[in-house]
Formats: sequence, C-alpha cells, structure tokens
Amino acid sequence: MFKKKAPVDALTAKYEAQRIAFAPIVFQAAKALVDLRILEIIDNSGDDGATIVDIARQTGLSEYAVEVLTDSGLSAKILYLTESGQMALTNIGTFLLRDEMTRVNMNFVNDICYQGMWQLQDALKEGKPKGLDVFGTWGTIYEALASLPDKARQSWFEFDHFYSDIAFDVLLPIIFEHRPLTLMDIGANTGKWTLKCLEYNSDVHVVTVDLPGQLHVAKENIAAAGMTDRVTFLPTNILDGSKLGRGIDLVWMSQFLCCFSESEIVSILTAVSDALHDDGVVCVLETFWDRQRFEASAFSLHSTSLYFTAMANGNSKMYHSRVLKKCAAQAGLSCIFEKDNIGVAHTLLKFTK
Repeated sequence: MFKKKAPVDALTAKYEAQRIAFAPIVFQAAKALVDLRILEIIDNSGDDGATIVDIARQTGLSEYAVEVLTDSGLSAKILYLTESGQMALTNIGTFLLRDEMTRVNMNFVNDICYQGMWQLQDALKEGKPKGLDVFGTWGTIYEALASLPDKARQSWFEFDHFYSDIAFDVLLPIIFEHRPLTLMDIGANTGKWTLKCLEYNSDVHVVTVDLPGQLHVAKENIAAAGMTDRVTFLPTNILDGSKLGRGIDLVWMSQFLCCFSESEIVSILTAVSDALHDDGVVCVLETFWDRQRFEASAFSLHSTSLYFTAMANGNSKMYHSRVLKKCAAQAGLSCIFEKDNIGVAHTLLKFTK
C-alpha cells in the first residue's frame, strides 16, 4: 500500500502541497456546505443544479456567502458547474452529504480535534495531550468524557461506536465458540458490548471494567436493560496496578489497546494474563493500519493517531499489527487466531497463555 510509486510531476506536487496548506480552510468550508444545507439544496435541485440566487433564497444566506462557499466547493471538487452554469454535486459532494462514515468523521474532527490540533507540536515535544486543554485540565480524554460539552461528547461516542458496533453481530459467535462462563469486558465504555453478550448468551457473567466516571454510564445502561444480576462492575484505572481478579474465561478488549503506549500495553496484557484462567482466551479487536484493504482506511487511521497524540493521551496511536503481537509476547501471550476485514476495518486477534 505504501511502497514507493512513480514520482509525482512538479506541477501536480505543488498543487497537492497547496491543498495541504489550505486544508483547514477547505475543511471548514465543506462543513459549512453541509451544515448550512447548501449541498442538500443543490442535491434536491436535480440534474440541472441550483443557482446562487436559489441557494441564497432557500438558506437565508446572502449571495456573497453562498458564492464564497460554492467557489471553494468547486476547487475542492465537491461541486461542478453544469452546462447552464449552475451548481451540482460531484461524487465527493454526495459522500459529504449522505455517507454516514464521512459525517461521523467530520463531526469528530470538528467537535473534538480541530481546536486542539493547534497544540500538536507541543504534544509531540512533551508527550502529553496538550490539545485537551481546550476542554479543561485533564490527564487524558477518557477522564474527561463525562464532562465534555454535549455536542463534543456526542461526536466522540458516535465516532467510537460507528466503527465498533458494525462488527458486533459478526463477532459474537466467534467469541462464544469458547463458551465462556465469565467474560471480562475491559474498556466497557457505555456497556454496549456487555449488553450484547448478555443478550446473546443467557449463561455468561460479565465483569465490566472501566474508569469510575465512564463505568457509571455503563451501569445506568445495563440497569435500564434489567441485566445487572449477571454483571460485576469493576471501576478501575487499569494502569494503576489494580488486580483484575482471577479465573476469567475470556477477556475482551475492543478499540482499547490503541489508547495506550507500547509499554502500557505490555503492562495491561500482563495484568490480563494474571486474571485469565489457565485455558482462557484474550480477544483483541483493533484497527491496524497495515491490515486495511483501502488506502482511504489507512489514511484515516494515520490521521486518528494524531488525535491520540494531541487530544487523547499523548503517547498512543493506531498500531501496525506486529507491534501488538510483540507486546503480547512480552506479556507471555501467544497469538492463536487472526481474522481481518471485520466490520468496517477491524482485525480480531486471539491470545492464550
């Protein structure tokens, strides 16, 4: 995917360099084209497209405002001019308007990352999520989740859930072929996976693990579903050395280990190994950039790594799969199963002692 290709000619290279230089402005223009309903109005106008006057009238914006946004949309290849000189959507414009993944990613970047990315260079130098200061004084974004502004919190959870939830139904039979009686859900988030497991298997007991503030949300959701009788809630910071118990049949971690540095991953997996039954299994679901079918997926993952740097914790990233396997080996775990292309872009790894 990233092997050397034929060199780009100078003219194309300079154009691409300008696209990068002006990327933050183009992003906000594209967001405005969506949020102010300009793309929707153009789309509803049919093959002939829409005029500036029509768009201004329907949005309540001035013709000037519509012109500067649509001019940017033309250069960004979001829009094109019809033969009659009216505005119409390209395929890029259609994806911006209608594609759920694009919507989720744009809202996440806008509401969580955009302002904080100004501090990326400081985060890189200090190894701390300096951009998180836009939301308050927190060590990591996970501690801040319960206190984020409503819009930002919604965008964070939609981003997180979009990628994981699609994979759930495919994963459940793969996980429960091990017939665990006790399953530990580490990084339980809002409790969605815990609930899925409880619904799928009437015999399983789930130990739900997360930070105290976040576990409160999971507890409320599980209680609302009337399933707390088969759940043990374990509020803990997994990095503080707290024990996770003993004799767990299966440990589940989804989009969790990417939230930690390599040394922290080794520490977590060591604690998980200690909690695991001798014949138990550790299941890890992650999006590895080297396992992606499409270049757009790897691009998105590399960009998400910089969110971890500037906003989340300052020291983690979307990893190459060999890195996680190396960390598991250092924790005394052996990989026994690998399955790629689950859901949007996930890989499932299974480990045993």
